[in-house]
Amino acid sequence: MIGGISLVVWSGVQNLRHRRLAAQHSREAQAVLVRAPEPDPTASSPLRGKPAPDFTLVDLSGKKVSLKDFKGHPLLLNFWGTYCDPCKIEMPWLEEFHKKYAGEGFEVVGVTYDSEVGKDTIAKSTHQLGVTYPILLSDSKAEKAYLSDSEVLPVSFYVDRTGKIIEVTAGLGGKDQLEAMVKKTIAANN
Repeated sequence: MIGGISLVVWSGVQNLRHRRLAAQHSREAQAVLVRAPEPDPTASSPLRGKPAPDFTLVDLSGKKVSLKDFKGHPLLLNFWGTYCDPCKIEMPWLEEFHKKYAGEGFEVVGVTYDSEVGKDTIAKSTHQLGVTYPILLSDSKAEKAYLSDSEVLPVSFYVDRTGKIIEVTAGLGGKDQLEAMVKKTIAANN
């Protein structure tokens, strides 16, 4: 009888220990999402109001793509990473806007910040998210020109039809906020 009681107590202690460890692992694995604040008109990105820096990058099929390929189109240039949970929330919205505003010439281009993970991993990630807009593999020159010392992803550059950056946002914004910026980009120089 004592052996049976001891076995029940030992089993209960082990169960409690296992549940506490599982809860700790669950807390450690949770992603913390931070909503980006509304754009502050007094804050200034060094690129806002200037021509978007030119680049030539490679897409997932190996084709070279340049910024000048999008001249005359309102453009959202989005830097993201396969490891970035806020990016994965935002990208389906960008895909939706890409399709919704295509008739107005609007383009979305994704530039992956973690090209070193390889084309297959990036292609799998974008496929799972339903992304059909072009995905380019970043290089150090483009990262330096656009991201400087920024450690926040996603980062979006809204480029008007003339090639001028009219807005820069960093972090996960709300879907309505993003769509308002898309509309502003389309309306600029129209």
